Amino acid sequence: MPAKDCVRLLDAADISRALTRIAHEILERNKNLDGLSLVGIRTRGVPLATRLAECLARVVGETPPTGILDINLYRDDLSLIADHPVLKSTEIPFKIDGSKIVLVDDVLFTGRTIRAALEGLVDLGRPDWIQLAVLVDRGHREVPIRADYVGKNVPTSRGEQVDVRLKETDGADEVLLLREPGENTSQKLGKTKGKG
Repeated sequence: MPAKDCVRLLDAADISRALTRIAHEILERNKNLDGLSLVGIRTRGVPLATRLAECLARVVGETPPTGILDINLYRDDLSLIADHPVLKSTEIPFKIDGSKIVLVDDVLFTGRTIRAALEGLVDLGRPDWIQLAVLVDRGHREVPIRADYVGKNVPTSRGEQVDVRLKETDGADEVLLLREPGENTSQKLGKTKGKG
């Protein structure tokens, strides 16, 4: 099987700028950080939530609490991916009831991961509201979910992959588009230039 073609969509500086912009948008929408917490979805949503918290701290001088959510037990495809799923810990060091939560993930695709994350959060308590921040929105939703904050919108075909790599998990910061050899994405990529 031939290797997939690879196009870099974001480099480390692009990721940093996207997170800084999302942090400002969070502040603009919510006015302040009172009662606001960030929850990262394992795996890459966790370092993104931490970085967003750091961006917010640089702007307002305080760091919002962050938590970690493992959604494996809430996935609707659990029986398809493994007989014995690997469960990692959910670590929410703050009260969910009455809180304001920004859920953070790397890529928004079908929306099923976010649906599972919402179920997981609601099982832990009843927040006042939940907003969603993603680094990349690649389209192809299967459930009615949209992000409140998006680092970059990337039109893709279903056969393509968006691969987010972060220093904390992969040793480098970049977002790649992987496609089968010969598949033409130049027109699609042209549409993604500029602010996501």
